[in-house]
Amino acid sequence: MLFNKIHHIAIICSDYEKSKHFYVNVLGLEVIKETYRAARESYKLDLALNGNYIIELFSFPNPPKRPSRPEAQGLRHLAFEVDDIEVVISNLKEKDIAVEPIRTDELTGKRFTFFSDPDDLPLELYEK
Repeated sequence: MLFNKIHHIAIICSDYEKSKHFYVNVLGLEVIKETYRAARESYKLDLALNGNYIIELFSFPNPPKRPSRPEAQGLRHLAFEVDDIEVVISNLKEKDIAVEPIRTDELTGKRFTFFSDPDDLPLELYEK
């Protein structure tokens, strides 16, 4: 198989307005399109990073919780590449987002850390 790239990541949130605010206003992702699907009582928000389509944010009535820590089976985290991890951490902290201490990847020597979205989905910052 010849894959070109990851097309998008789909996230189901528990509170659409709260998650929309987080991904758009806190993380700065761009809204491509917002759709309300009445038959599903669901919003779908298409988001981009630097012009590249990256996330579909969904809302559904009463979605079940998915375990995410510690090391539960399934998608482990979503990682964002950054140029300067300390600048991004400072920006997140200014917006009252808790960020774990910086660690160093023992295999690559690159610095990384984690923070969480409103549904406690682990998000990673990975320094370029």
